[in-house]
Amino acid sequence: MHTIWKGAISFGLVHVPVRMYAATEDKDISMRYIHKACSTPLNYVRTCPTCNKEVGWEEISRGYEYEPGRFVLFEKDELDALAGEANREIKILDFVDLTEIDPVYFQKTYYLGPGDTGAGAYSLLLESIKQTGKIGIASVTLRSKSSLAAIRVIDRCISMETIFYPDEIRAVDQVPNLPDSANVNEKELTMAKLLIEQLSSPFEPEKYKDSYRAAMMTAIEQKIAGEEVRAAPTPERANVIDLMAALQASLDAAKPASADTPAAAAKSGKGSKKASGGSPEPSAPRGKGRKRTGS
Repeated sequence: MHTIWKGAISFGLVHVPVRMYAATEDKDISMRYIHKACSTPLNYVRTCPTCNKEVGWEEISRGYEYEPGRFVLFEKDELDALAGEANREIKILDFVDLTEIDPVYFQKTYYLGPGDTGAGAYSLLLESIKQTGKIGIASVTLRSKSSLAAIRVIDRCISMETIFYPDEIRAVDQVPNLPDSANVNEKELTMAKLLIEQLSSPFEPEKYKDSYRAAMMTAIEQKIAGEEVRAAPTPERANVIDLMAALQASLDAAKPASADTPAAAAKSGKGSKKASGGSPEPSAPRGKGRKRTGS
């Protein structure tokens, strides 16, 4: 793996030298823009509309537009000086439970491997996090951007997940047409909860595949071979008007109903406490639906 950052994790007066590596990779199929007339790939060019010429990276600064058309400029060394030691430190501020963090806060995951020194401190922090079941909330600066981060363990590795600051999360009140209150039919609610139970299973990430990427690769291979691209027909969807009928059909499709199944009990109106809506409401999954495992 390529090292993208070197520094240290600090908690209290303890410093743990680490190297940072990208934990994920983009598997998207890359497409280039092509000039149809001659099949030549088009290049991305940085041009200045005033000077009417291409601009190299060495001629570029960073600027903040404080009013329309007026900028204050910063060079890289000025931005680095503003960040100071934060450029080389992941400072743990608090330790919390992972379940207290809503997934909306998470951005990107990085692996943190041991630095050239301090292997003992690395192992100590890793084992302490595992055995306490806590994660660290840290401040970090990457690529001239300050961020919060969650420090936790994935398998045998300390990881860092950058997370948004609270003022970077948009309020749900900005979403149009949200209902003021939940107004649902109790029978439909019971059926929907039964469907959720039937579709529930342990999280097994390996069973999920990128079907669009697979279809694209097949189409690319067909094009290379000079064949006509053949796409699978899109199944027609019925315009469902009866919600109860749709729920029942979904239950039947998820698990064939027999005389003693909850679906059959709900259909016959006889059934258990669960079918009659007597079961407690499922708890809200705040922060518990993380897609990666760890402590």
